[in-house]
Amino acid sequence: MGSPTIAQARADRPRPPKPDAYAWTALANTTAAIFMASLDGSVVIIALPAIFKGINLDPLSAGNISYLLWMIMGYRLVQAVLVVNLGKLGDMFGRVKMYNAGFVVFTIASILLSFDPFQAAHGAMWLIGWRFLQAIGGAMLMANSAAILTDAFPPERRGFALGTNQIAALAGMFIGLVLGGLLAAWDWRAVFWINLPVGVFGTLWAYLKLRDNGVRHRGKIDWWGNITFALGLGSVLVGVTYGIQPYGDNSMGWESPVVLGELIGGIVVLIIFLIIETRVAEPMFRLSLFKIREFTAGNLAGLLVSIARGGIQFMLIIWLQGIWLPLHGYSYEQTPLWAGILMLPMTAGFLVSGPTSGILSDRFGSRGIATAGMAVFASSFILLMLLPVNFPFWAFALIIALNGIGSGMFVSPNSSSIMGSVPARDRGSASGMRSTFQNSGTAVSIGVVFTLMIAGLSSSLPTTLANGLTRVGVPTDVAHQVATLPPVSSLFASVLGVNPIQHLLAPSGVLTQLPAASQAALTGRTFFPSLISGPFHSGLVVVFSVSAVLSVLAGLASLLRGKRNSERPASPGPEAESVPRPAAGPDGSATASQLS
Repeated sequence: MGSPTIAQARADRPRPPKPDAYAWTALANTTAAIFMASLDGSVVIIALPAIFKGINLDPLSAGNISYLLWMIMGYRLVQAVLVVNLGKLGDMFGRVKMYNAGFVVFTIASILLSFDPFQAAHGAMWLIGWRFLQAIGGAMLMANSAAILTDAFPPERRGFALGTNQIAALAGMFIGLVLGGLLAAWDWRAVFWINLPVGVFGTLWAYLKLRDNGVRHRGKIDWWGNITFALGLGSVLVGVTYGIQPYGDNSMGWESPVVLGELIGGIVVLIIFLIIETRVAEPMFRLSLFKIREFTAGNLAGLLVSIARGGIQFMLIIWLQGIWLPLHGYSYEQTPLWAGILMLPMTAGFLVSGPTSGILSDRFGSRGIATAGMAVFASSFILLMLLPVNFPFWAFALIIALNGIGSGMFVSPNSSSIMGSVPARDRGSASGMRSTFQNSGTAVSIGVVFTLMIAGLSSSLPTTLANGLTRVGVPTDVAHQVATLPPVSSLFASVLGVNPIQHLLAPSGVLTQLPAASQAALTGRTFFPSLISGPFHSGLVVVFSVSAVLSVLAGLASLLRGKRNSERPASPGPEAESVPRPAAGPDGSATASQLS
């Protein structure tokens, strides 16, 4: 007899098991939760002008910029520090229990945020404090959602499920930019009210429908590991946050003894944490998982992508709000909302490529698709470097859509690869570790991107600004004084929808003393964009170059993940793994060394 035809071979191939009704319920609930949690990380960014106006605080005045930075970065910092701890607790006490509790905490914090009873600095502290609690709830959701999906879906469909979940997270980040502008135009408290219907319904839905059907491992809590990890990573990220603030006569705070102490001290504590984790019987951070090549390569690639992508959102927003939109006739007050709208092509790219790449990775494996996604992602940064500052919008829209497509092509297969590579008992820890790398990378990215941009502006903006101001009649001494102010104020003024020149000149009172023609020129829509275009574009080239290099490195790391998942046989049953299980440990799951 001859060899079987391709059609016969396909007919004889066993069909992959279909997800049951519970799997789709888990996907719908966790996707809504992740979308809500990630949306809240960005919805506040565009609503910041309305929020600070509502509590009567000028965040750009001396001593107040720290409130602004903590409103922007505090949410993600808390998530980065706590998410792995909460994932480990999910492994021990039940992933659904931790996830459900996260819904409750997140919803309660949203209610408290909307009832800020204070004004000025006390009002800002109220918001920052309850944002921390909201971030804890979001971290409980993020730490356990991927593990719940991995428990619920058969290996052959995990790529689609995790891809849909992760794209919801990324889409939430960018949809939040538009939604924040729309809600803030009505009432700044509405950016927190929007969570209530989703939170209440999602909480009841999760409590009634979700169930813990994964492997539980009731070990001891690694107290010293938890404490040293939180202190170490928290110290590093706080140092990064204060590093981009002015210090003395310097435009940034990297030379501050406090910042250096936080960074060095945090790294030392993290080294102590790693030593502790090698010596305790039940570590919080399972270093043995890094023996699994797919797990290590996937997390390394994910970290590099987060650093490449995290701060770029701010640079694109500043580009639109500070330069492009004013040059095209939009007032500064209108720019926050329109910047979010003009970023929608990137969201569309996520939404199209994310689920699609997840489905394809289920069939063809993760490595090729994720690596190709990084090639597309890197190319988008190269194309952004080639754009003029006053670009044609169609070109900008196509390039950021390409950026979104590349990111979506990577995220889904990478998440599936990471979560499918670990033993069932460690899925909560693995999900938390994956989220920790992602959130830490984003926080570090913001520090890196602003550092590069501020360093670039500090070398050229003072001279350009001083010359421009003196040309329209501003006294030389005032022009030089304004020109030497830290560039971070100008950057954040753009984010807040404030005319940077008007803000910089207001303390001197010189603006009202100038002729009407000079006042109109200085406060018009074209003066500041025309001045900053050259220095800002030079900074953008540096920032995009770094992101392109990091994307290439992420692609190389992705190639290291080894064989595609579809080449690996899966064992049947609800706890089927996407890796071979030649032998079982005492708890019935394969050990990390067997999987590596």
